[in-house]
Amino acid sequence: MPGQDRRQLSEGEHPGVTLFRQYLRIRTVQPEPKYDEAVLFLEKIAKDLGLECQKVEVAPGRVVTILTWQGTDPSLRSLVLNSHTDVVPVFEEHWNHDPFEAFKDTQGNIYARGAQDMKCVGIQYLEAVRRLKAEGKCFPRTIHLTFVPDEETGGHQGMELFVKRPEFQALRAGFALDEGLASPTETFTVFYSERSPWWLHVTSSGNPGHGSRFIENTAAEKLHKVVTSVLEFREQEKRRLQSDPSLTLGSVTSVNLTMLEGGVAFNVVPATMRASFDFRVAPDVDLKAFEERIQGWCQEAGEGVTYQFYQRWVEPRITAVDDSNPWWTEFSRVCREMNLSIKPEIFSAATDSRFLRAAGVPALGFSPMNRTPVLLHDHNEFLNEAVFLRGIDIYARLLPALASMPALHNEC
Repeated sequence: MPGQDRRQLSEGEHPGVTLFRQYLRIRTVQPEPKYDEAVLFLEKIAKDLGLECQKVEVAPGRVVTILTWQGTDPSLRSLVLNSHTDVVPVFEEHWNHDPFEAFKDTQGNIYARGAQDMKCVGIQYLEAVRRLKAEGKCFPRTIHLTFVPDEETGGHQGMELFVKRPEFQALRAGFALDEGLASPTETFTVFYSERSPWWLHVTSSGNPGHGSRFIENTAAEKLHKVVTSVLEFREQEKRRLQSDPSLTLGSVTSVNLTMLEGGVAFNVVPATMRASFDFRVAPDVDLKAFEERIQGWCQEAGEGVTYQFYQRWVEPRITAVDDSNPWWTEFSRVCREMNLSIKPEIFSAATDSRFLRAAGVPALGFSPMNRTPVLLHDHNEFLNEAVFLRGIDIYARLLPALASMPALHNEC
């Protein structure tokens, strides 16, 4: 814990928990996150731990903070521990406690925005490093802790830009850990890929006129055809998920109609209407064929129906979770030795891992939070301090194993 703050502990509280709660109180909440405060907080921790600290401004006001623990063999590629510093907005009237107070109840539950997503993981990395350094450990591979902005708004002013910069190339990343999800069961989920977000607008143009008439070929009629086609596809994917126990949400393609726009008055038939859809495309889908399917839905609806992407990810990557991947072999070995039950899955949403994988860095999404309800982006987000502290124990076992990986074939 940086400086004097480390001595200002709640009575009987683990100093790592105190540091976690201090981080949670920094209002890095979208759309106006206080990133400067977070960077200053991390700089102080770096000084306290004896870590190198580098700041990379990838966009105005958007800084990636890199804390580095140098390894003993610079020829080996590094281990990257990634987390994002921003959190999503809150509806304070639905919270039982101030979402930026980091209130801890008598059961040890810490309530705050970012408690699960994902300030917990950033501090768990740091506390594991603190413990290992205090034990006098050092490892062949360099460990970089990257704290990135704007993941919650898609990563476009954060990791997406960072992986294109020379400072990222200089990390020589060989493997990365990033965020996962809480698990309400004893089993931890580990994410090896994720679905591609496709956000698109479908615009329909048709004949306008007076609201009292049966006007033919209206924008609404044609848009209705597209919406029907999309929702029929949605139902097919939903049934496929429900009928096959081996599938998880990340294994199928989901879609939701999220916005409808059009019209100026009750008695005026609009000339244009627009529907917006949030597709999450499974990583095994042929993306070219899938876009042709969307084109077909629009063409079948009639003339004057077009689509436009607001966001489209077209570089899905899968990190192998079998013996072909030595990083997975080592990760899963440590989990077995700690008697941790893990389940590899495809992440149903999107994280910064997709940019890392597309840059050629194998990555696993892992947040060590089991027996915990999934409350990211929800009201009353919390994490129990015992779960948080066990996560530090887990990383304190994982990091030595991963940072001590012998040279791989591509490093010889």
